[in-house]
Amino acid sequence: MSPRAGSAGPHTLAFVESPVQLLNVLEWAHAHALGTESDTARAPGAGLTLVVLSPNDPMTRGQLRRMAELARDEGYQVRWEEARGGTTAPFHTIAGLAPLLRKAARVVMGDPFSRYVQLLLTITRAQDLVVVDDGTATMEFVSQLARGERLVRWHRKGGRPGPRDLLFAPVSSKARHRLTPGENRHVEVFSSMPIDETPNGVTVTANGFAWTRARFGPPRITKGADMVGTSLVETGVVDGDRYLEAVRALARAHGATRYFAHRRESTDKLHRLAQETGLEVVRPDLPLELIARRGPIGSTILSFPSTVVHTLPLALAGTDVKVAVCDIDPTWLTDNASPRAQGFLSGVTGTARDVHRLSAVTSA
Repeated sequence: MSPRAGSAGPHTLAFVESPVQLLNVLEWAHAHALGTESDTARAPGAGLTLVVLSPNDPMTRGQLRRMAELARDEGYQVRWEEARGGTTAPFHTIAGLAPLLRKAARVVMGDPFSRYVQLLLTITRAQDLVVVDDGTATMEFVSQLARGERLVRWHRKGGRPGPRDLLFAPVSSKARHRLTPGENRHVEVFSSMPIDETPNGVTVTANGFAWTRARFGPPRITKGADMVGTSLVETGVVDGDRYLEAVRALARAHGATRYFAHRRESTDKLHRLAQETGLEVVRPDLPLELIARRGPIGSTILSFPSTVVHTLPLALAGTDVKVAVCDIDPTWLTDNASPRAQGFLSGVTGTARDVHRLSAVTSA
């Protein structure tokens, strides 16, 4: 058995609900294990068990299963939980995980906004808590924690909390308290995102995607351009028609031929997009950072404001691939978009390093 899969040293439980979260747990374990081969029992990767709180979405489940295979290949234990497989599933999942949570010395999580994760945080006695990247949400989490605000996703519309929010408020409040550093509690944020407001006592560790670069590539680079999809339509932030118009104009301007779909993009939207733009829609079976690193990949990658404008330059460091990001025009936003949406999306673009910034495109 691999020393990292053994029981020596303090045991670490990692809870993930998306392929990117699982990837970033692997990056975190790799980053902390560097230079500790002679003392693997004390490395944060020692005794790591990855717990997959599986969603119901087929695309996400497929990517998670592929990522779970990679994690097992690296010598880590993976526990797959059908956490949403029916009304009673959460109760069975939490009851089964409770003994492990009480014994764990360290808990790693990919989504501190998740109600599932917040509920699990009320059970654990772990003194070391780690939040690994879940994309742009990480920036918002750190800012809210620094300001002492309740944990709310950035794309949620402002206003009074709903009945479910009020019912869950005590759990959310306790989870936020658990994520606040204390005398006997250490909190680490492992992120590739720019973090300006660091809460007192929180350790921020940079994610440079060293594991991805060591494990895959370098990729074969093609002459054309590839485009990265976004779920901003599905989350109610951007109007669907405006989005399709922007994709068509951007593809035409830069000669893009492939569209890498986000795992949460709807089948109907993607079908229409393929028909109206002529782009080849690709449904990746792994996070885009790994797809791009394995190749083949276009010499230019086009994206709207999203996590990948921060992560792809890191994953593709040392190659000649150019990442270009297109701003979101305020007229594309829906009436249901959060009042903070435009400023947040502009911030995602403006803080990205090593990318080429494009003006918002307009339809012909």
